[in-house]
Amino acid sequence: MQSKTGKTDGLLLVIVLFLTAFGMVVLYSMSAYNGQVRFGDAAYYFKKQLFAMVLGLAAMYAVSRIDYHILLKFSVPAYLLSLALSGAVLLFGDAYNGSRRWLSIGPLSFQPAEYAKPAVILLLAGFVSRMDRKKSGRMTAAVLLLVLPIVGLVGTNNLSTAVIILGIAVLMIFISNPRYLPFLWIILAGGGFLGIFLSLESYRLERLAIWRNPELYEKGYQTMQGLYAIGSGGLFGRGLGGSLQKLGFVPEAQNDMIFAVICEELGLVGALLLMLLFLVLIWRFMVIATHAPDLFGSLIAAGIMGHIAIQVILNIAVVTNTIPNTGITLPFISYGGTSVLFLLSEMGLALSVSRFCTYSR
Repeated sequence: MQSKTGKTDGLLLVIVLFLTAFGMVVLYSMSAYNGQVRFGDAAYYFKKQLFAMVLGLAAMYAVSRIDYHILLKFSVPAYLLSLALSGAVLLFGDAYNGSRRWLSIGPLSFQPAEYAKPAVILLLAGFVSRMDRKKSGRMTAAVLLLVLPIVGLVGTNNLSTAVIILGIAVLMIFISNPRYLPFLWIILAGGGFLGIFLSLESYRLERLAIWRNPELYEKGYQTMQGLYAIGSGGLFGRGLGGSLQKLGFVPEAQNDMIFAVICEELGLVGALLLMLLFLVLIWRFMVIATHAPDLFGSLIAAGIMGHIAIQVILNIAVVTNTIPNTGITLPFISYGGTSVLFLLSEMGLALSVSRFCTYSR
């Protein structure tokens, strides 16, 4: 049976809604202690995330009803806006915990780096779909030149997000490029780029030493406590709400290290089920990309797939100390209003593409 044009991908929608609801439940469990201690309100983080989630769901619905082809003419202005906002962060941004990543508009603040991700996806999808892909070397060089300005601006204060944006660009080039040799140059250029950024700030090199021996450094405390949380969860965990490590031991348990506390409360089984759900989500993006009616829609779905896959893998790798700590949130689960708002907007974009797909259910 073939799906009708105009019908959104039901399985993708169900998974997104489940992850969003699950994230809210887990967030309340992880953040209640910090909210009570710091603000006198156990639901402080929950209420802020709920507000962003409602806005995000509204944005997801609105974007999903738009013909994604219309967005092609807005791709360049959207990218230029991301450059302007990222530049404004360097000049007027607010700093929290030593990082200048936020812009404030009245009582509201947001991270322009989160907006940059969908903006780059739209820009590259539109740019590559209009280029002659037979000239693969020229296309690869042009795409890298397009994304390097935003990678440089974002990477100044947020290296992890810059790596994600660069990863999205590389994946989109790989999918649309019939040749493989240019990727050798991309890997070399990416390695050199990361080497330059690591050498600019001594604390980034220090992270490598902390990663190798976290128990020897004071800044390795968060990593060690996260590993304790994972280990103490066992097979089935302590039960939802039963974590001990979230009671001030894992700093900011509701943010980057939330997966560690999920392991403690829901155990290995719960963590594996969550990862399986993310795998199914990524698979749906791949199905949409494969059956999209044109290259523009296919690259949009592929870019969103790359964004989610890279961010999930990096977050879990950081929490398990597989790679150095880079401050990457877990999509739909970690606290962060700007993140959930633009993530859900991206899901709306994928749902919009799925309306024009024709594939067997």
